Amino acid sequence: MMKRQEPLTEYQAKCLAIATDKILSPKQKANFLAAEADSHIPYLAMSQPLADALDERVICDMYEGNAPYKPRYVLPDYVKYLKQGSAYLELAPAEDFDDALNHLMILYHHVPSVTNFPVFLGYLDKLLMPYVGELTEEQLYPKLKRFWIQLDRTLPDAFMHANIGPDDNVICRLILRIDAELKQVAPNLTFVYHPQRTPESLFLQAIESICECSKPHIANDIIHSAAFDEQGYGIVSCYNALPVAGGGSTLVRINLREVALRSQNSADFLNVQLKKYCELQMELIETRSAFLFEESNFFQTSFLVQEGLIEPERFAPMFGIYGLAEAVNILMEKDGMKGQYQANSPALPLSYQISEQLADFVETTPVKYGYKGRAMLHAQSGISSDIGTTPGARIPYGEEPDPVSHIQAVAPHHKHYLSGISDILTIDETIKQNPQALMQLCKGAFSCGMREFTANVASNDLVRVTGYMVRLSDIEKYKEQGSRSNTTWLGEEATKNCKITARQQRVISNEQSMRYAE
Repeated sequence: MMKRQEPLTEYQAKCLAIATDKILSPKQKANFLAAEADSHIPYLAMSQPLADALDERVICDMYEGNAPYKPRYVLPDYVKYLKQGSAYLELAPAEDFDDALNHLMILYHHVPSVTNFPVFLGYLDKLLMPYVGELTEEQLYPKLKRFWIQLDRTLPDAFMHANIGPDDNVICRLILRIDAELKQVAPNLTFVYHPQRTPESLFLQAIESICECSKPHIANDIIHSAAFDEQGYGIVSCYNALPVAGGGSTLVRINLREVALRSQNSADFLNVQLKKYCELQMELIETRSAFLFEESNFFQTSFLVQEGLIEPERFAPMFGIYGLAEAVNILMEKDGMKGQYQANSPALPLSYQISEQLADFVETTPVKYGYKGRAMLHAQSGISSDIGTTPGARIPYGEEPDPVSHIQAVAPHHKHYLSGISDILTIDETIKQNPQALMQLCKGAFSCGMREFTANVASNDLVRVTGYMVRLSDIEKYKEQGSRSNTTWLGEEATKNCKITARQQRVISNEQSMRYAE
């Protein structure tokens, strides 16, 4: 190794380790080096209690950077963009199908996010149908397949997310077909389901795609739409529901397990400690939002704002929570009560009370830079460095019951988390012979009030981690060969820290399906 005259600082040593890493690509090294620089900007001023809560990891800023200079999630109005073109990008309005695909790929490279990749690709069927013209399904198929491959190869980030549905059209069906064929990590995909607008045959095709590649997510359009205005919403990144033409300005989360550890009992938790840490988290939201909106100059200079593709007032700060299962277990023990956060447990009412109280706090607390003047409650689906906590309001990995009991236990939480909540069912591979059973389970879940339905099929190489996708075969090779996907290393870390491989695979019986079919 080259000799250096002076010892390296800690910062220089970290940067050098990134620059000399054997498995990172040059672009991945650039991203990690940029993150190191970002982390050395002085942190925004805050109160001492908030600083202590951050240091103790009771509150987590999701590593967005010490001074946010871009929103966490951006959801441009792609319909408007295709219709008007872009002066900044020197593009005329799209005239045909090839134009539309090309225009979208160009803009995707200019949409910022916390990952430096676009997290929202739009409702692709709605975007592209006006440009189909006289093209046949046979002509559209290779164009869309090349587009899908291009997305994965040029924007290799599993938090990139496309939406389709709820209406039936040739683009929607082709995307489902192509995604099932290619089984790519990116893009992630949500099918939006509406019982009055989505035909049974299209819904079944989406379910059959889950059997093939564990995608798409299925979103409950009736419940999601009620939380937003007529401009609509998008499902982005993992399971985050946010306003179209806006996005998520920042996401901070509270570790409910740590709050429970600092509580004497459930009464102290609910009446004193939870309120205290919620107020500190809201202080952090206000501090980070103020810098983004007032000092970073993003909303003053971005061409996305100037050309009307995003609107500052449509950005929502996200008030995240995680570790609910562990919090409930700790509080039950401190109360001298028997019961764990599981299906059919006496601990469940306490968990529902916690979610209700969190929702009430967020709903009644104004924020200066919010969507309709408020933050949005979010059940955060975990990050790869989490140890000893369960994402959001999920049942701990390895303790999942049968699918029906699982859904009945977690569904009451879903009404409270307007900007997203997720539960992952791991289904035995025998479901491939009976996709109708999975479809009935999804319908039953939505009738119980679930916002999102997500399933991994146990035998598939492509699986969902906390919300993003990875190939298990890529994880196995990562330490030796690296990966062209930016999120494989997260999946590898989550496998070690978060026990995702401990998820219980379950069989959906005919009796369970019938319970919901009735």
